[in-house]
Amino acid sequence: MSDALWLALALLLVLEGMLPFAAPALWRQAMLRLTQLPDAQLRVFGLVAMAAGLLGVLLLRH
Repeated sequence: MSDALWLALALLLVLEGMLPFAAPALWRQAMLRLTQLPDAQLRVFGLVAMAAGLLGVLLLRH
């Protein structure tokens, strides 16, 4: 893998760890709510997140 991809994955881990570190109770409540959502809503959430990430990559690469 290229260095840029490893850097992106490392940054993702930093960003993902910020909320559980800063507000563990809030993070736990959010995760509990997510587990109660139907699969269809989780898929839409995942699709929107992927699309936003792809758009961000495309904008930053040009």
